[in-house]
Amino acid sequence: MGALPKRRISTGRKGRRRTAIRLRVPKLVACPNCGQLKKSHQVCPLCGYYKGKEVVKIKIKKGKKSTKGR
Repeated sequence: MGALPKRRISTGRKGRRRTAIRLRVPKLVACPNCGQLKKSHQVCPLCGYYKGKEVVKIKIKKGKKSTKGR
């Protein structure tokens, strides 16, 4: 004999259990150094600053050469 529920779980109870299972929008704040949106309490991915100090040196990506003159 297996373990079976004694009663059917109501839809409200099931819904309350499932409220935690959802996608959440991350809370974003503006970086005080460059103004880019970033997660709070994280190093800015654009400029590398955290609490007014440079923590990470960010390498500048070189873009593709312009083909406008051809």
